[in-house]
Amino acid sequence: MSTLSATLTRDHRHCDELFAQTEEHASRGNWAEADACLSKFIQAMEHHLRFEEENFFPAFEQATGSQQGPTQMMRLEHEQMRALFRDMQASLPAHDARQFLGITETLLILMQQHNLKEEHVLYRLADQALGANGLALSAQFAQS
Repeated sequence: MSTLSATLTRDHRHCDELFAQTEEHASRGNWAEADACLSKFIQAMEHHLRFEEENFFPAFEQATGSQQGPTQMMRLEHEQMRALFRDMQASLPAHDARQFLGITETLLILMQQHNLKEEHVLYRLADQALGANGLALSAQFAQS
């Protein structure tokens, strides 16, 4: 059975691949493909973010007895990402690669910083704090 940190890190990479495909299509002016990839990317990201917010973060907060720690910052960054998702969706119909890719560049920086904090700090703390509950969450994520 995979640890929670390994499972969620793997999902980060999956989302990163979908994001890169979206950017690639937009940079080439393949707008129909960019739109399809953007939809897949946002769907995958929403699945990941909702799982963290509804399952992982509450379990971590309960195990550590703190709601003021890193999960609070992660929730804030999730909302920042969602705002950029909406901006991407709104800009896509104009077929303006410069505008669209400007938004994706901002999102990329945010995601890279966010994932680094999760993968190198929060997920590692969670594996220790959650123990068997973390393995159960990992299995739950894999089945969702």
